[in-house]
Amino acid sequence: MIEDIKKRALHRTAIIEGQVRGLARMIENEEYCMDMIGQSRAIQKALDSLNKLLLENHLRTHVSHMFEHGGEQREKAVAELLRAFDFETRS
Repeated sequence: MIEDIKKRALHRTAIIEGQVRGLARMIENEEYCMDMIGQSRAIQKALDSLNKLLLENHLRTHVSHMFEHGGEQREKAVAELLRAFDFETRS
């Protein structure tokens, strides 16, 4: 894993962990539903941000390598990316 991306991804996961604990406390305390929804949406956005980092790492490392090798490796990379975004095609 690229060191800078790893550092940022670990930081993001720590933030998400805190957000999820906060949401659990909100549920336990039966806080206002709209506040809980707001917290849940913030968690989803943070997960999207984490996914972007992970995808960037994958593209810069594995996918780049797979495309260089071409053939079956390239097709595998394309299939993985389609599957990751729920665009997988079925023959």
